[in-house]
Amino acid sequence: MKKLVYLISPDKINKNFYTDLNKVLIFKNVKFFQLRLKNIKANNLLKIARKIKKITTKHKVKFIINDNFILANKIRADGCHMGQLDGPFRVARNKLNNKILGITCHNSKVLAKNAIKIKADYLAFGSFFKSKLKPNGKKANLSILRWAKKNIKKPIVVIGGINQLNYKILIKAGAKYIAISSVIWDNPRLKPELAIKKFK
Repeated sequence: MKKLVYLISPDKINKNFYTDLNKVLIFKNVKFFQLRLKNIKANNLLKIARKIKKITTKHKVKFIINDNFILANKIRADGCHMGQLDGPFRVARNKLNNKILGITCHNSKVLAKNAIKIKADYLAFGSFFKSKLKPNGKKANLSILRWAKKNIKKPIVVIGGINQLNYKILIKAGAKYIAISSVIWDNPRLKPELAIKKFK
């Protein structure tokens, strides 16, 4: 099974989430799991992160914390993802040592080149399609992926409204991983463990 999914957490973690996550990861097409929760108390976030870490470790999935390299280090996560407003990137790079650092580059060659300069481990581009997670996300197009495929030696993650009908276009254009969330956790027709099987 090719591991092409970069799975992002739902906006809120309910009591069934941990069971659902375990079922989803059994399918073995998820390479990364990112914990992305906004407006949550630090001690609650820590508890959730520790529970998830046990599940990702069991399934040999890389555990990434969004925005918070201090938490990533504290729970010994595999790395941290940072958006353009979450810097300073150099501080994050230094504090993370050999852990994974991913950086959002939207649709920008300049941002991508800057991310490479500070030794990001992967670059994320998007939003490629309309997204529930970021409805006002900056639009990206396929040409940035074709450019990245030729010029960037690091893995490329794509994000934004990705589903089972459009993800192959992005892989063909140069993406290595597809970042998905609502199509798994908020799918009106399929349970998470069935929705994940559409990406293989």
